[in-house]
Amino acid sequence: MAYSESQKKASMKYNKKNYERIYMYVFPQEKEEWQAAAKSKDISLSEFIKQCVNEKISHDKGRQ
Repeated sequence: MAYSESQKKASMKYNKKNYERIYMYVFPQEKEEWQAAAKSKDISLSEFIKQCVNEKISHDKGRQ
């Protein structure tokens, strides 16, 4: 079934209300490494980055 324009609009509205976007600049080599690591775990690049950040936060909290 095709993704209708109204479905697209509803998804965009939901995302705008419930999520924040984070933009970052990385070197192409870094992105390639991150994508390879994400692929090896069978997850998206976004999910990989979120997991790394959350692990860093947890690690740093343990050092306090």
